Amino acid sequence: MSKANLLDRRQVVSTLLANRKDVVAIGGLGASTNDMCAAGDHARNFYLWGGMGGAAMIGLGLALAQPKLPVLVITGDGEMLMGLGSLATIGLQKPANLSIAVLDNEAYGETGGQTSHTSAAADLVGVARACGIDDSRAVTTMAEVEAFAKAIHEVSGGPRFANVKIDSANLERILPTRDGTYVVNRIRAELGFQPI
Repeated sequence: MSKANLLDRRQVVSTLLANRKDVVAIGGLGASTNDMCAAGDHARNFYLWGGMGGAAMIGLGLALAQPKLPVLVITGDGEMLMGLGSLATIGLQKPANLSIAVLDNEAYGETGGQTSHTSAAADLVGVARACGIDDSRAVTTMAEVEAFAKAIHEVSGGPRFANVKIDSANLERILPTRDGTYVVNRIRAELGFQPI
């Protein structure tokens, strides 16, 4: 795909979270968390700090614990590459309410922009399918982003996986709170549970 045709990541994330209703969103390490906050801080946002590779597994745990709620993981290609094993577990468990959107700029943005494996050999859609996630798709247009955004509201038919090819623009960081206790207690309260 031509670099000129890559999608704007903030527009992608904003589209995924527009009209979110009951969606609980987990942001992977780095830019995806910043992009979620830029789209609007929300009590149903779970921001992942310092746990690279864990976003999909946190999403799986939440999806299994709350099967009537749509759960969306928004993460980057580097974070997903570190947590590839999670796709096998998700494919085995098959949570119908879980959707994963990978923002793939083919670079490790948090460590200096080095080229990631998705620029050459690693096919994340192929890996997700091979792990048993039947609804796995490559997304290269905003129309496809909008279609995926509609699907995430369903609590049946999942799990879903989308690898979204985005540009590698260096955008201003919109940082959410890094207070993990606050984030956990806020989302627990939003879902009707007592703080820890």
